[in-house]
Amino acid sequence: MTKTESIKTKKLKVPPILYIALGVLCLGLFSRFQAVFKSESKIGSIGNVLLIKDNLTPEKQKGITAFAKGDYQGAIASFRKSLLQHPNDPETLIYLNNAQAQNNSLKIAVSAPIDSNLNVTQEILRGVATAQDEINQNGGINGQKLQVQIVNDENKPEIARRVAHELVKDSQVIGVIGHNSSNASLAAAPIYQQGGLVMISPTSYANNLSGFGRYIFRTVPTTKVMAQALADYTLLTARKSKLAFCYDSQASSDISFKDEFLAAFVSKGGQLIPTVCDLSAPNFNPTTAVTGAISSGADGLFITSHIDRLENAIALARANQGKLALFGSPTMYTVKTLEAGKQAVKGLVLVAPWHPQVNPSFANRMTQRWRGKVSWRTACAYDATQAMIAGLQQSQRRDGLQQALHSRGFTVGRASSPVRFAPSGDRISYPVIVQVQSSGLDYDFRLVAK
Repeated sequence: MTKTESIKTKKLKVPPILYIALGVLCLGLFSRFQAVFKSESKIGSIGNVLLIKDNLTPEKQKGITAFAKGDYQGAIASFRKSLLQHPNDPETLIYLNNAQAQNNSLKIAVSAPIDSNLNVTQEILRGVATAQDEINQNGGINGQKLQVQIVNDENKPEIARRVAHELVKDSQVIGVIGHNSSNASLAAAPIYQQGGLVMISPTSYANNLSGFGRYIFRTVPTTKVMAQALADYTLLTARKSKLAFCYDSQASSDISFKDEFLAAFVSKGGQLIPTVCDLSAPNFNPTTAVTGAISSGADGLFITSHIDRLENAIALARANQGKLALFGSPTMYTVKTLEAGKQAVKGLVLVAPWHPQVNPSFANRMTQRWRGKVSWRTACAYDATQAMIAGLQQSQRRDGLQQALHSRGFTVGRASSPVRFAPSGDRISYPVIVQVQSSGLDYDFRLVAK
């Protein structure tokens, strides 16, 4: 053996410390990969990740597994079978349409509070799913199908900001339907505005969103318009002129609504009964709040709560026991209010962006499709998606979509009044007044004034 051959066959000695360092590095990279993958799965899904676990069918799970593998035909077959078992599942309908769209599509996102408020999420997704299904079954947008990515923001500002950053970075996403709570929308709006990505909120009505930027829109009436309508009804129809106020000081929409309602109520001759009643206070006591309002001379009680914290508002209604007339903001228009409040909330008067009696044909169609009652959130989410579709028919670019929505003469007639946007991004529309009424043991929101 030559000297050269001896050198070639000699084993290289690696110091043990190098093996340890290498192991730590690999472990770090693996953990980082896991974190990234976990983060991305939370950002959303187009059909490859399950987001809503309630009423999960084996067929739906098969569809999601097939979608993740790129087996779109298998996914389509499984999603269709799942919808036969649970026809009121909007997530499955969205995934079915996404699988049918495959690569020939235009993508938008919808952000909803899946983990914090499933009822509200389902209401929003039903509106989006219906609009997506209608356009896709009729040829799509200039020949391209609409694909919808569902994301979960939990109604939390910090998560909404992260979601907004991710959606802005995804060049395939042309627009966003959302967010739900005003706190989440206000947190995400600066990111969408700076990133040039259109956001249309179907449910956020805080004043601060008005005129936020050219890329920020919403399909609910402004807080001012809704507050004035409720103040008129309170004074002129209900004939209650002395109100105490209970609201959630941690909710932007509550603060906006309270301030606007109070200004309208007092300007029209109403009187504020001074009370300390913060639903978000750790020491909140509903009995003390009602007793204090009555002893101060109130003949009515105004209640507005954060959508994820309705318990204290319902407890307040129970403590009231029908002694004071109750009034509230659109946030109180929920299934939970009816199911948990029952007799305690009977007679509660709310202002809302929409009611089924405004457009009975649309309401009946949606009721048959989703096997249940239709809320204003479903109608406004449907309108927001239809507005985005109409904008995408004019331009498939982010900036072009924004310009289309702001263009003079833009209008699309949908669930309620035609969707038209003011320069501020607010929808030009008018609210309705509803009241909780009962028929036997069944409680529902009934239209009392337009």
